[in-house]
Amino acid sequence: MNFTKESSPGPDAEIHQPTPYELIVPPGFPYMVIPDDNPATVEGIQLGRMLYYDPIIDKENKRACADCHLQETSFSCIDNCLPHVNLAWNNTFLWNGKVRGVLEDVMLFEVEEFFKTDVSIINAHDKYPELFKKAFGTDTITSKEIAYALAQFERTLSSSNSKWDKVIRGETSLTTAESKGRDLYYSEKGDCFHCHGMVLLTDHYFHNNGMDSIPALGRNEITGNHKDIGKFKTPTLRNIELTAPYMHDGRYASLCEVIDFYSEDVKWSPTIDPLMKKAHKGGIHLNEEEKSNLLAFLKTFTDTTFLNNPDFSNPFQDGGYRAHDTRSN
Repeated sequence: MNFTKESSPGPDAEIHQPTPYELIVPPGFPYMVIPDDNPATVEGIQLGRMLYYDPIIDKENKRACADCHLQETSFSCIDNCLPHVNLAWNNTFLWNGKVRGVLEDVMLFEVEEFFKTDVSIINAHDKYPELFKKAFGTDTITSKEIAYALAQFERTLSSSNSKWDKVIRGETSLTTAESKGRDLYYSEKGDCFHCHGMVLLTDHYFHNNGMDSIPALGRNEITGNHKDIGKFKTPTLRNIELTAPYMHDGRYASLCEVIDFYSEDVKWSPTIDPLMKKAHKGGIHLNEEEKSNLLAFLKTFTDTTFLNNPDFSNPFQDGGYRAHDTRSN
């Protein structure tokens, strides 16, 4: 997928001037890539938010993005989707990295391949054509404009105000248990920080973390490289206490189960990641106090500001129309 700027309109064309929107990159976060042909605008973000919560985009099952990705669970879902949090800083998407690029690329995948959106329905709607005209200056809605609007909204889903963020900014301090958990997390014994130590709490790479002695294909499904068997994308640990189930196949229902796995149940396989230094010993072997302290620290990644931000909530919940219920036949 290759997104490029469209040619400039002629002198007699209607001037399209949506309202610019400044996306604020949190302190310490990496540079945010925004394609030149899809700058953030008030109109585009509002439209993307509506589409995110509207099942009109789903041709077959009539599900909205938000029917699976719930704000109260950090836009994760029980079907084990990766959470929609800080995706603006990703360049690979899905557990096996099937989609590469920027948010526009993965949103186009969602529109065309996952939802199989019927754009004729949106073009025939009594309100959406006007909203797309204001956001993109287009008279005919295509998959591209739908993907661009969704990408604009997704870029606003930024989480950066957890207790751990506040600790880093010097605004609060950890409890004794949280502090011990932090020390373990960033130690070679706990060994969490190699994959989850950055400000985004993910390295965005693919790892075989020792879940099975005969692992699933994972990244190998995309690359065909036998060295990629068992490798899956590192998920962010932001809001991790709310994003169950865990792992690429959702096999663990709680964080305690995840900690127990890394402690006692890691399995060696030929493509095990070198970072899993104690795989041959079955894990890192934590005692119960260490497990409790680590859990306490992981919970400091919860960002209640993000979870309750009204700008991310359902725009139809206060009596507004939901296009699926009012669209033209």
